[in-house]
Amino acid sequence: MAAEPDYDALRRIAKDLRRDIVLMIAAAGSGHPGGSLSAIDFITYLYFHRLRIDPSRPDWGERDRFVLSKGHCVPALYAALARRGYFPRDVLWTLRDIESPLQGHPDMRKTTGVDMTSGSLGQGFSCAAGMALGLKLQRKDCRVYVMLSDAELQEGVVWEAAMAARHYGLDNLIAFIDNNRLQTDGFTAEVMDPSPIVEKWRSFGWEAWEVDGHDFREIHAAVESSQARRGAPHMIVGRTVKGKGIRSMENRVEWHALGKPLAPAETERLLAELERT
Repeated sequence: MAAEPDYDALRRIAKDLRRDIVLMIAAAGSGHPGGSLSAIDFITYLYFHRLRIDPSRPDWGERDRFVLSKGHCVPALYAALARRGYFPRDVLWTLRDIESPLQGHPDMRKTTGVDMTSGSLGQGFSCAAGMALGLKLQRKDCRVYVMLSDAELQEGVVWEAAMAARHYGLDNLIAFIDNNRLQTDGFTAEVMDPSPIVEKWRSFGWEAWEVDGHDFREIHAAVESSQARRGAPHMIVGRTVKGKGIRSMENRVEWHALGKPLAPAETERLLAELERT
């Protein structure tokens, strides 16, 4: 059982990472701010409390792995990796530049600290299941953590991997769903409703919990429960808010992807909103 987190410290870190997400997307002139901001609390918890990692040895064989299957929200991952010391923070401002190691989706060949390339929705999750199986076969005491979006559940490959993970008893696989209820075309319930999400995963033989995806105490309790149970993979469904932390972005589908570069005044306004939260 892991030690109790410093919840105040995690909240401060998450706010700092939200700031970096806005700044790097503003610098790039494109990106996916809404889903990056909704996912950052899960990522903060993992990288600053839970994961067994060593930034000085990014290829350490005994490390835990993290796969961002919703790869379009990679600014959240880059912000965490920079703060953990995988690469200098200044590199964040090169996001999406053709010569940058920080591309618009995770690329394990280019970016130190990225464990799996992803982007085509559903495939990162399948890779995570394969990684967990490989670690099991090697009898390694490592865990694989993976994050999906709610709209990603519309992909059939997700459910093939879900069946395989249960079939092989991958209790070293812990998945998170960033259930912010919005995707590029509108509300997920209107495009292709994935609900009831928890019940679906339980019906596939997974241990499943639902939490407030912005409450570190609830996240910690669910992960602790998952670590204590053996024999089945684990799913933690987080109720989250698209654009969390910036009131004018919250629950607004137009902030799924940035359609035009942010003017400096707009960037400052968004950062000022964040400071007030």
